[in-house]
Amino acid sequence: MELPRNPTRAVRIGSVVIGDGNPIAVQSMTAHKTTDVEATTRQVKLLEEAGADVVRIAIDSTKDAEALIEVARRTEANIAVDLQENYRLAEVVAPHVAKLRYNPGHLYHHEREKPWEEKVAYLADIAGEHDCAMRVGVNCGSVDPAKLEKYDPEDSISPMLESALDHCEHLDSLGFTRYCVSLKDSDPKKVIEVNERFAAQRPEIPLHLGVTEAGMPPDGVIKTRIAFEQLISKGIGDTIRVSLTVANDRKGEEIEAGRGILADIAAGRVRSFVDFGLDTLNVISCPSCSRVENEAFIELAEKVKEMTAYAKDHAVTIAVMGCRVNGPGETDDADLGLWCGPTYVNLKKGPRELGRYGYEEVLGELKKELDVIIGEKAAVGA
Repeated sequence: MELPRNPTRAVRIGSVVIGDGNPIAVQSMTAHKTTDVEATTRQVKLLEEAGADVVRIAIDSTKDAEALIEVARRTEANIAVDLQENYRLAEVVAPHVAKLRYNPGHLYHHEREKPWEEKVAYLADIAGEHDCAMRVGVNCGSVDPAKLEKYDPEDSISPMLESALDHCEHLDSLGFTRYCVSLKDSDPKKVIEVNERFAAQRPEIPLHLGVTEAGMPPDGVIKTRIAFEQLISKGIGDTIRVSLTVANDRKGEEIEAGRGILADIAAGRVRSFVDFGLDTLNVISCPSCSRVENEAFIELAEKVKEMTAYAKDHAVTIAVMGCRVNGPGETDDADLGLWCGPTYVNLKKGPRELGRYGYEEVLGELKKELDVIIGEKAAVGA
């Protein structure tokens, strides 16, 4: 089946070229602490063997950057560095990677007095000097605060879209066009809408598709499939990632799932409409990555799914996040949220903090709050 493809421009990421009709690239991300060079290198090679075109590695400290350089020395992978809050680490790692990924919302965490335009210009200069592509990675849980203030709190899509468009316009004005964009949410319907709106305005810019915090398989694969089927079938999308909450030695499943979805779409095995989780329990969880501060997060996510199965017929969203970077913001829109620190779990009801609990005791507290919400929703329905 010949799929339509948006006429996006070509962007080279190491040995891979996305856009301009090239095959849709499949990516994943390492999950071990980046400073564990041996484990991270093993995982990069595991992902390569699974068929990853690009492997993303997160850094947020000088030690992370030094470790990444050593990992890059030991592998031939096309590495994308995920610049967290410390964007100036770009100049340290750029000579050793194929792509720099930054989140517009995270640019505000360092040097707050400096305009974001100046920081992006710095990143573009570094990328150009060291033959790197860039990704503007806009995420639902960490949006530019100035954009959030402009829109109704119920409208989570417009701030993401405007942020992405502003960054594209600025990069273009700098003469840097070797970039792609991602606009991610944990809700497939929102992923579809925001990417369709972006593609309508900037059809020439390659898009990296993903449903963030898709959760555990098989649910996480299903959520991602819904978004990918609808977008790729319309010609939108040049590179993808399936973000799954799985153990470190299973990260290759993200690549397998991505290639399976692409094969099904190419064969015409797609849905004709989006009908996702409107009246049922929705447990979302972030993919395991090197930002996770306690690997017990993965086991906790599995226990949450098992414990809450009794509420499967209730329209309640529970978010389980593994780190402090995205956890606080990306649990705000859930009915109940858990974001995990090194030794405790923060329990939230919407944006409101309910308390901190140990990994073993938080399940009991979660159940209490879930029962309250089920009762509240039943009362409203009655």
